[in-house]
This record gives sequence, C-alpha cells and structure tokens, in this order.
Amino acid sequence: MHARTFVRTLAATVAAGLAVAGGHAHAAPTDADAQAVAARVVTYDASASAEFRAAVDRGAAVWNQSVDSVELRPAAAGQRANIRILADDGWPRALTTSLGNGTVYIGRQAVNQGYDTVRISAHELGHILGLPDRKPGPCTSLMSGSSAGVSCTNPYPDTAEKAEVEDNFGLLATRPADVPHDVLLVD
Repeated sequence: MHARTFVRTLAATVAAGLAVAGGHAHAAPTDADAQAVAARVVTYDASASAEFRAAVDRGAAVWNQSVDSVELRPAAAGQRANIRILADDGWPRALTTSLGNGTVYIGRQAVNQGYDTVRISAHELGHILGLPDRKPGPCTSLMSGSSAGVSCTNPYPDTAEKAEVEDNFGLLATRPADVPHDVLLVD
C-alpha cells in the first residue's frame, strides 16, 4: 500500500513542478488529481467458494501485494460484487464479462489432482484482471497455470504479468476528474 501513497505524492509533485517550471499545469494538485492515480477497487464475493474461501482471500492478497493500480476487496454485505467466486466439481475457470468483472470457479477436479488452491485462486483472478493463459510455461509464471505441474505452488505473478495488469488498469490515471473513483472507462 505504500507504493500507492508514493504514486499519489509523485503525481502531485510532478504537477506542482510543471506549474512552477512554466509547464502546462496551471493549478495546484487537488484530491481529484490524487484519486486519478488511486487504485481501482474491484470487489469479490467468495461466500459460495466453500472450502476454498481462505485460498481465495489469499489469492486476492497476492494481487494486492503485487500491483498498485487495482485492489481486490471482499464485497460488503448486500453489495453487488464485481467478481463472484464459486466452488464446483469441474476444472477451475474464469468467465470474464469485462475487465475487473466476471465469475471464477475454483474447481475441485484440479484440487483433487494435487494443484495448489492459492495458485489456482490467484491464477483465475489474473484472468479477471485481463491476463490470458500462457501455456506451456514455467512455475515462475502464474498464468502458466496447470502446465507448470502439481509441484508448482507459486501464487505470485511474474514481472511481465504484474506490468500487464498495471497497464490494464493504468488508464485510470487519464480518466476525467468527474468520473467516480470506482468507475473504469474502457474504449
């Protein structure tokens, strides 16, 4: 979370520097400017994830530790979540409706074969954050998924995967100030 504060401070400093240096910035940074570089909050509902609830929360925490432009949070009671997470007996999968929105299935088939539940959760959330499968791939690549084998328990995205999510959600910094903080504009 410190990186978000740093980014907000950096953006404010750059804008102020441009104003002093005669650049095109004419106004001092405002709270709206700070919000423009704030993370987009994407909520998830894991109430139907059964025995995988802790793994889902850990997978979301992995993403929160790994990127700054988006933050995954459990939905409040009665709040409509961006992501629904369900347990079923099939293979894990994510059905994305738009960037940051969709349904994740934590399938017991992969778990029964020995795949790590936290890696599965982080991988499927990666799809909702805009990442494709990258198979075959090494264990260091979260999006290599099952091709890394059952011995792979790495739930963390690699540098390229982190950068891609940052890029996917980075257009928040260019959205108009009058657009609410939790709204993402996509062309």
